[in-house]
Parts: sequence; C-alpha cells; structure tokens
Amino acid sequence: MLPENEMPRQWYNIVADMPVQPQPMLNPQTRKPLLPEEMEGLFAKGLVEQEFSQKRWHDIPDEVRELYKSYRPTPLVRAYALEKALDTPAKIYYKNESVSPVGSHKLNSALPQAYYNHIQGITSITTETGAGQWGSAMSIACRHFGLKLEVFMVKNSYNAKPYRKVVMKTYGADVYASPCELTQYGKKVLSEDPTNGGSLGIAISEAVERAVTQPNTRYTLGSVLSHVLMHQTIIGLEAEKQMEMAGEYPDKVIACFGGGSNFSGISFPFLRHKLTEGRDVKLIAAEPAACPKLTKGKLEYDFGDTAGMTPLIPMYTLGHDFQPEQIHAAGLRYHGGGRIVSQLKQDGYLDSCAIEQKEAFDAGILFARSEGIIPAPESTHAIAATIIEALKARESGKSEVILFNLSGHGFLDLGAYEQYV
Repeated sequence: MLPENEMPRQWYNIVADMPVQPQPMLNPQTRKPLLPEEMEGLFAKGLVEQEFSQKRWHDIPDEVRELYKSYRPTPLVRAYALEKALDTPAKIYYKNESVSPVGSHKLNSALPQAYYNHIQGITSITTETGAGQWGSAMSIACRHFGLKLEVFMVKNSYNAKPYRKVVMKTYGADVYASPCELTQYGKKVLSEDPTNGGSLGIAISEAVERAVTQPNTRYTLGSVLSHVLMHQTIIGLEAEKQMEMAGEYPDKVIACFGGGSNFSGISFPFLRHKLTEGRDVKLIAAEPAACPKLTKGKLEYDFGDTAGMTPLIPMYTLGHDFQPEQIHAAGLRYHGGGRIVSQLKQDGYLDSCAIEQKEAFDAGILFARSEGIIPAPESTHAIAATIIEALKARESGKSEVILFNLSGHGFLDLGAYEQYV
C-alpha cells in the first residue's frame, strides 16, 4: 500500500508528450476550431483551461486532494489466486478502484469538476450517466461542494439498475430516465419512438440542453474529454510508484474502454515512459463487442451527443446516432473514443480488442471465485483481456507482468450476475 503522503500532488497531461498533437475540436455551427471561450458557457472556466492546456503537470487543488484522501491511494494487488487458476507464468497485478465511496474510479474526476464549478460560483450542475457510476460520483461530489445536480440516466439502465438511482437520490441528486419529457430533445425522441430505451448520446443531449437553458448552470462529463482523462491519471501515477515498490514494471497495461477515462487513467503515466524514454509497454483497451468504436469504428469528426449540440470531436466513432444493443456493461456503450485516445490509437501507441458479453462474464465469475471481488460488468472486459494475455504467456512459457485496472465493483449489478448464473 502506498503511504498517504506519497499520493500524487499533480495530474499528468499526456498532450505535452504526444509526438503528433490531436486535431482540434470544431464549433458545431461554424465548423472552425473551437475556442476556449466558446466552451465556457457549458463547462467551468478552470476545466476549459485544462481542456486546452499543453502543460505537462497540473497541481491537484488542496481541497480536492483532501477529499481524495478518504479513499486514495487505492491498493495495488497481486492476483496470486487468479494466476494459479490460469496456471500462467505471468504476474498479474490490478489497481483496485472499487474502494472509493461510490465503488468506482469515477470520483477521481467528479471531485475536481465539482470543485472548479464551485469556486466559479456556479450553483447547479447537469450530467448524464449510463450504468450510474458517473452519476453516483457527481452526486456525492456536488454534495461536498453544495451544488444542485440533475442526472439524466439512460432509461434502459434506469430500469435495470434501480439501486443506482437510489444511491444518487440518497446523495441529493434529481435523477431522470432519459429520454424524458423534461427537455425539448427528450420530447422529440419520445414523440418519434415512445419506447426508446435511451443511449448515452441522447442523455448527453438532454443534459446539455438543460445546462444551457437554466440560470447559473454548467454541464459535466465523465469521460472522453481531455481534462477528464487528465484527472484520472492519478490512478496510473499511484500504480507507477506501487509497481516500483514491488520491484516490477508492467509489460502490458489493460483497462476496459467506454469513453476512455479509466483506460487513460491507468495507462497514460506508463505510456509517458515510452514517449519520453523509449521504454517498452503495450496498452490494451478492452471494449464490448456490442460497441467496439476503437476496434471497428472510423476516425472522423463526430458529435459527442445524438442531437448534435456538442463540439465536433476527431475520434474513432460508430456514429453519434449509433444505438448499441442493451448489454449489462452500460458504462461502455458510448459511440466514440475521445480525441487524445483516438490520436494515440492512430499513431500505433495502443491496441484494442472486442469482448463478447458471455466471455466478459465468464472472466468476472472466475475473478470473483479466485480473488473474492465481484467486478463491475465494465471491469470484466479488462479481466477477460487480461486472461487472454495470461494464457498467451502460458502457451509461450514467457513470464511477463500484466497490470489491469479494476475500475469498479459489481455489488449494484447483481441482477446481471443473477441472469448469467
């Protein structure tokens, strides 16, 4: 375990070290490169500054760092039992982000996002959530800083995961099943398809509409954008120190991939060594086969939401109107990959794989029975990819070090496990 006084004091911005800079976002009306001031009506000014920054290190505010201390540093664990179950010579480590108050990595960005809105004098926040992890994280973060929060939760998940909305309401948030009648866009979607089960793109459109039509209100996003990925690098920066304490360095770093937050969080600090020192490390993003944007999508400019209200983002995408099938890993059903990750994918710095839902749950059950933690459905994709790599090591007889991110626990996803079992 990393001592509390060793917890990182800065976030890492990988843009400073990228050989090829990501293409700019575009204003959706003019189709010209987006200017910082054009984002300030939607996001807190401090977050916009981080979004456009090319500075390598950003100080973590003291107020945020103090709140981090309630659950950080998170443990780095050697998965001895999983290694034994797989009969692999590979050494498997996982960073356990499930120990946060909301059970996932999402609080790492929710706290600073609430903080920067608070110090600007913003009083209300809107956001969307797929499986509910981001909505839960923003709910408690807003409670810490005295902000009102409205969460638009994808309707299929709202119905399938009832206790997620209980968590959010317990922390004081208002939660709506998206699409809903509260917004003009929600009304439009429902008028065309009354049974629409929603998507992250639709929920984003509703949250954005609500933010720009309500006084003193801003919007927050749990993944995709550069400032969100930067906040999450605290995961990998801690893991970097912990691996050093263990006398190891990962040959492969693996995480599940929805919009890129937990994948970037654990992998970017290690990729930094490859970019600046030439150190060899392989990064693997594990996607659901139902929404494989990095694996099968196209690299092009696309909207971050379904209605086309957000800036155009250069990213690997399945199309902003893509309607993925309902899977239990609802947090991975976003249509695009974000501009930083997409540029790194194009330049060959990361690999991706698509995992079928049954394979993911097989991996989750094996992990639960060997390591004792029931993982979130999203995290089972990372476990499945880790198992694939560990079995390759068994076949080759090669002893390598694999690090993956356990992005959250599955205690509020037991309905999915019940169906599987």
